[in-house]
Amino acid sequence: MRSGDLLRLTRAASPQYVRPIVVRVIRVLDWPTYHGWLWIDAYELDSKGDAVARRSLYVLVEGVQRMTAPTSAATTRRSLRGGSVGVG
Repeated sequence: MRSGDLLRLTRAASPQYVRPIVVRVIRVLDWPTYHGWLWIDAYELDSKGDAVARRSLYVLVEGVQRMTAPTSAATTRRSLRGGSVGVG
């Protein structure tokens, strides 16, 4: 995980994400944590792909869903509304 990554966070990433959210990573923090978990600074994105909040998030790396970066703003809006998005 690195700066610029687009992630979808669900309950697999942490029980706090009852409602999945999409974020863009600002940076991975070097705060002490348990094996397999990370603290990240990220922007939470709305359905249009616009940043609505800056958050520090604690996530289980194995549960994070990586999304492919859209090629345009229109693609960003479509993909965040549930269109075709690569997850890896």
